[in-house]
Amino acid sequence: MLSERSYILMDKSKVIDAYRRGFLTVRECGQILGVEERQLQSLLALEDDKASCLPPSRRIGS
Repeated sequence: MLSERSYILMDKSKVIDAYRRGFLTVRECGQILGVEERQLQSLLALEDDKASCLPPSRRIGS
């Protein structure tokens, strides 16, 4: 049985990808992730580092 409150869990990388594709503003992205702009910039940098470590065929969105 589902409770009255159901939450959708979303992977932070999917939220960041949606921001990069233009579906979210930087403010919306931060709100969804629950971080302030400075923290969001750090997360974006970390995601860039992770993407650069993947082989080209495994990169999301390319």
